[in-house]
Amino acid sequence: MKKVRTIFVCSECGTETQKWFGRCPGCQAWNTLVEEKVNTDRVETGRPGLSLAGDSEPVSITMARGSEKERIKTGITELDRVLGGGVVPGSLVLVGGEPGIGKSTLLLQVACLWAEKNGAVLYASGEESVEQIKLRANRIGSLSDDLYVVTENNIERIAQMADKLEPTLLILDSVQTAYSSELTSVPGSVAQVRQVTAVILEWAKSKGIPVLLIGHVTKTGSLAGPKVLEHMVDTVLNFEGDSAHIYRILRSTKNRFGSTQEIGVFEMQETGLSEVANPSQLFIGQRAAGATGSTVVSTIEGTRPILVEIQALVTKAGFASVPRRQSIGFDHARVAILLAVLDKRAGLHLENQDVYVNVAGGVRVVEPAADLGVCLAIASSFRNLPLDPGLCIIGEVGLSGEIRRVSRLELRLAEAAKLGFTKALVPAANFAECKGMERLKTEGVENIREALEFAVGR
Repeated sequence: MKKVRTIFVCSECGTETQKWFGRCPGCQAWNTLVEEKVNTDRVETGRPGLSLAGDSEPVSITMARGSEKERIKTGITELDRVLGGGVVPGSLVLVGGEPGIGKSTLLLQVACLWAEKNGAVLYASGEESVEQIKLRANRIGSLSDDLYVVTENNIERIAQMADKLEPTLLILDSVQTAYSSELTSVPGSVAQVRQVTAVILEWAKSKGIPVLLIGHVTKTGSLAGPKVLEHMVDTVLNFEGDSAHIYRILRSTKNRFGSTQEIGVFEMQETGLSEVANPSQLFIGQRAAGATGSTVVSTIEGTRPILVEIQALVTKAGFASVPRRQSIGFDHARVAILLAVLDKRAGLHLENQDVYVNVAGGVRVVEPAADLGVCLAIASSFRNLPLDPGLCIIGEVGLSGEIRRVSRLELRLAEAAKLGFTKALVPAANFAECKGMERLKTEGVENIREALEFAVGR
């Protein structure tokens, strides 16, 4: 009979304690300790700790062998871009996102393309039957004789199947539904998620075979399970967007083998996720002519520029009510700062106005170079004056109202010129970089007042 004892595990950092605390002694977070039942025999029967190099000795870093690992292409260009050029052998990639956003669809497409090019692929699902997976594969046209599917939750049995099949890629859908027989807790618990990841990590590193994991998310949009899950894997990819829109953004939040700045853009269709080759045209293609509160900004995502439309709506607040400030796709706190700058430095009195800011197309803008576009969209809606539809706006706004320098301006302007824009509003500190742009008339501004006078008049 197995001996079971009770421990408490932090859902944020994975710290184990023998008794419950209101505050985690590891990460100091409140109310994060979860009770777990643990098999005390797991020290004797469980897997040994992961050792990537065996019995090794310290060496000088200048004498250590190091070379760039050859990446394996998935067959989907946008996914390869986010991964940094392809999948690294032996790596663990965690893909998260809202239910129905396309995680399983994307990885099933990857599995089929991979199998046709590289050999056997094992797709282990703990949520769907083999029949359900076959129906989806028929719908999206992802069928291959070398694609093997199985419905299984036990991670040790999955590892045994993989040892027997010797696949070139393993996909687990999802890590929260799998469990290890070495623990008595239910699948999806903190201890189970950590143990399942440890087992699959040891298998992947020892075999040199990449593993793709699907992860659930919480109500707040973060990956479910302990934070240690994200620490253990090599790459974390997040799907942005929602099931109500057909566009999906795949963004890397962690990548040990590449940049975390790249994004992939997909369109959900009946036949699965299709790549969007020109995201800029997608995001500004439905812009209304002559509309107030609309600007186009040029942002940089990784190595490529993307033009997005910023929309703003300013309307008088109701009687005796607190003005509302809401934003979608742009940081809410950043919008509050820009409204304060417009009030203090530009004289726009918005204290009794409701302000709504939206980034069209469902994309999320995080870089400060879009600040000036947000400010001018708000001013355009407030004064009810449309901006020049051929104007592209680039610039970061400081607290003193100054327009600060941005990086890679030439790349941003080249993308705007390619899409037919004729004018650009840029920081004065970057103006010297615009001399080679013949198809684009540029104007440099030093502060927010100059930008408002140029775009919407006094």
